[in-house]
Amino acid sequence: MARTDATGGPDATGPVTVIVARRPRPGREGDYEAWVDDIVAASTGFPGYVGTSVVRPEPGHREYITVFRFATVPHLRAWQASEARRSRMARLDELVESDASIAKVEGLDVWLGSMVDDAGGAPSRFRSTLLVFAVVYAMILLLSPVGEWALPDAPPKVRLLATVFVQVFVMAYFVMPPLTRWLARWLRPS
Repeated sequence: MARTDATGGPDATGPVTVIVARRPRPGREGDYEAWVDDIVAASTGFPGYVGTSVVRPEPGHREYITVFRFATVPHLRAWQASEARRSRMARLDELVESDASIAKVEGLDVWLGSMVDDAGGAPSRFRSTLLVFAVVYAMILLLSPVGEWALPDAPPKVRLLATVFVQVFVMAYFVMPPLTRWLARWLRPS
């Protein structure tokens, strides 16, 4: 469950997320945004493509974060080896200052990536799975009534979509980071 660069690591059957951070050259921000739009459009047609998010820099900062998601590592590798990607990457050097910072996150690393460090190693996959299951179950029990209260007239599928969106956001930013720190010893048995 360790983070690796975007080209390394063993094959996996679960989802994979690639996080890329780049700084466009001063004055080339518009060109870089057009390049991002182009490469995102090209990736959407590839098998296993799940989605892309682009986080634009806050005022006073210049780093763009692009998050690509694919269904499996082999799907990601097929995209990375494609001519469509290669031709777009060839145009990138003139738009950015330096090499990108790239991280690949697989499976439960999306929730537990902060648990991997040089001192303790990766958490137990079984215990990590149990933790995510318990948190998802508890949050469904807590958030479902809130969704029914907040959206009483919404169709059930819309209410479910809103509940899942809130759940994933709350888990990623507020629940899992402190919980994984608190349970660090249990997650990493000797």
